[in-house]
Amino acid sequence: MTKIKDRCVLVTGGASGIGRIMGRMALERGARHLVVWDINDMDAEALGAEAGRTSAVTCYKVDVSDSAAVAEAYGRVKRECGDVDILINCAGIVTGNKTFDRMSQREIDRTMSINATAPMTIALQMLPDMIARDCGHVCNIASAAGMISNPRMSVYVASKWAVIGWSDSVRIELQQARSNVHVTTVAPYYINTGMFEGVHSRILPILKPEPTARRIIRAIERNTDFCGIPLGFHLIRFFQGLLPVSWFDTIFGHWCGIFSAMDGFTGRRK
Repeated sequence: MTKIKDRCVLVTGGASGIGRIMGRMALERGARHLVVWDINDMDAEALGAEAGRTSAVTCYKVDVSDSAAVAEAYGRVKRECGDVDILINCAGIVTGNKTFDRMSQREIDRTMSINATAPMTIALQMLPDMIARDCGHVCNIASAAGMISNPRMSVYVASKWAVIGWSDSVRIELQQARSNVHVTTVAPYYINTGMFEGVHSRILPILKPEPTARRIIRAIERNTDFCGIPLGFHLIRFFQGLLPVSWFDTIFGHWCGIFSAMDGFTGRRK
């Protein structure tokens, strides 16, 4: 079991969405300190006030796609907040619903750098310290899109496939080393935070932020290796492995609407 009480928890992308909710829940469970990294400006007092612990939150404005900024910020965290016990890689973006041939190189680079490379860069800073202490937990928020291909989000899908493969490989490496550092990989369906505004889902309901965040926190506490949300989504994966590709595409992609989910996508409006 991973204890959150009296631990320092760092959440990337923690200024909004489920990142913010998970940060609040960590404080409610007695975390010693909550460290939030986000590209957007944050109000540490407002974040802490949600859990009644305004002095236990420190916010840093960090571009997680900049490896130098990540290294500098982590140095500050160690000096100002102490060792990071639990890292939750939650920062992510989706740039639109265009087909791949209409994507720009900048959109490809930005999506991959924030969604796929940044979690690796951040973990590379913190994991050696956790291993040296033989204590710690890394939770990587991927996506159900990292398990089932979807049109109009090909680069996003690629970034999440990368996170799942990398995250689970690191988990195995730590287990082989008999380390007490744990890795949890999370693959949620669409979450109603505004990031996927306009998405239409026929077969599975759009996830609610609060219960989704609660389930992720519980997965960390239980040292769960892989957490797919909702559980029923794994039935689709089962049929994906069982059926011929053309059958799967017809039944789940077209009849059940997976392939048209992004047609009405608008994303978070500023």
